[in-house]
Amino acid sequence: MSVQTVKTTPFTDQKPGTSGLRKKVKVFQGQHYLENFVQSIFTAIGGGHGKTLVLGGDGRFYNPQAVQTILKMAAANGVSRVLVGRNGLLSTPAASAVIRKYETSGGIILSASHNPAGPDEDFGIKYNIGNGGPAPERITSAIFEESKKISDYSILDWPDIDLDRLGGQMVGDMSVDIIDPVADYQVLMESLFDFGKIRALFQSGFTLRFDAMSAATGPYAKAILEGALGAAPGTVVNGDPLEDFGGHHPDPNPVHAKALFDLMYGEDAPDMGAASDGDGDRNIILGRGLYVAPSDSLAALAANAHLAPGYKDGLKGIARSMPTSRAADRVAEALGIPSFETPTGWKFFGNLLDADMATLCGEESAGTGSNHVREKDGLWAVLLWLNIIAERKQSIPEIMAEHWHTYGRNYYSRHDYEALEVAPANALMDALRGKLSSLVGQTFHGETVASADDFAYTDPVDGSVSTGQGLRVAFESGSRFVIRLSGTGTVGATLRVYLERYEPKGGDMGMDTQDALATIITIADEVAEISARTGRDAPTVIS
Repeated sequence: MSVQTVKTTPFTDQKPGTSGLRKKVKVFQGQHYLENFVQSIFTAIGGGHGKTLVLGGDGRFYNPQAVQTILKMAAANGVSRVLVGRNGLLSTPAASAVIRKYETSGGIILSASHNPAGPDEDFGIKYNIGNGGPAPERITSAIFEESKKISDYSILDWPDIDLDRLGGQMVGDMSVDIIDPVADYQVLMESLFDFGKIRALFQSGFTLRFDAMSAATGPYAKAILEGALGAAPGTVVNGDPLEDFGGHHPDPNPVHAKALFDLMYGEDAPDMGAASDGDGDRNIILGRGLYVAPSDSLAALAANAHLAPGYKDGLKGIARSMPTSRAADRVAEALGIPSFETPTGWKFFGNLLDADMATLCGEESAGTGSNHVREKDGLWAVLLWLNIIAERKQSIPEIMAEHWHTYGRNYYSRHDYEALEVAPANALMDALRGKLSSLVGQTFHGETVASADDFAYTDPVDGSVSTGQGLRVAFESGSRFVIRLSGTGTVGATLRVYLERYEPKGGDMGMDTQDALATIITIADEVAEISARTGRDAPTVIS
């Protein structure tokens, strides 16, 4: 068996987005496409010689084949050892945990997160660095530059290995350890939370419905919730990972997790509902008759994190992505700790976590996490909520009512316009960007603009600057809207519109969210000319 040097030509579309490279499966299956990008990773990180890597993904279609290809390329590039989740499965937060526990050089994660799966759907790949987090821009830029000039790649002529057999195998001179994908992650969760109190909560009759959406989190949820914590059998639904996620869209939001929402708003609702997405890094939380918006979840977790053993000494700071509501800022102020506003993309939290400047982080797109890994973590959020409920002995609606009474309520929603034509979407952004400076001082439907800008971020740790991160229009009332184009889709453009209205303490905390935001929704549509420029009279998804 020998190393083969395969001649190739560059592709022009291999620029990683906020979460790696995502394309249709058929694109990755095209001749040399996956191999070109993988070789570009190895070249950009200085080669593989002597390195130990982690490899796994969310189990979607083409995941096992890609794992075999990457192993042979890793061996050809001199990698010494690879830790692979059994059958190629590793949730994104678990991959981060394994990278950190075994102090590997980094890892390659195969996931398109919340995007649909199947032979005609999406696939993705990204590189995580040695801290367990997504590669920073300097590395993703280097990968892209290598992809534009690649002329050949290296791959070992070697038979496929058995991904189902735990233990050691060899690919050439490279050792491969097939590991239980759940074990290390479960140990980490046991170190953070009081499993005894959560177990007692379930023994007292507390009920939970966790929808794993036929995706990566299923084995983790079954082992931890139904296994270690003793939740009733059947607590976890859609718990078997399927290569097409059962034909469903694995995004935990009111549209794609409708069955869960219907259950939680019905007469026989369990005490708590939760779901995670394709690769296990996102989450949603519901109580009986109440959806806890991701921004509110971050704020409530921050206010109560000290109740869990892993956070009993308090938080160093709270970080949120810019489009996330400012609810967590109010908690940080009350706790006397700093709050940070970063661009969208979990990689921007890495420096803050590594520098011990922040402990909890969150994005409005159903992502929360902490310094235990360097990715957002869906099941972690569910476990922290369970620990808080076990300690406070209150329901989720009761906890949120007290939270809003203490801090006020940031009514918040995201409106997504998916699969737009790229040119009109860019034209909309350009037109709004051009009028930002003239908006300050203007009044729309009773709301006066206090500031309007194109968000730029200066990293407080390394001084790096990221510009063009989203258009913000804030009002004197504390309300605002934010508009940005997402980098996680694979077809056309996705316009995300974030809407926020602050209701101070003593105000009406029980309004319907969309009713509370009605004026801000109208203003955003008029100022940004959304309907006029997109031809859409309503968003694709409201969350």
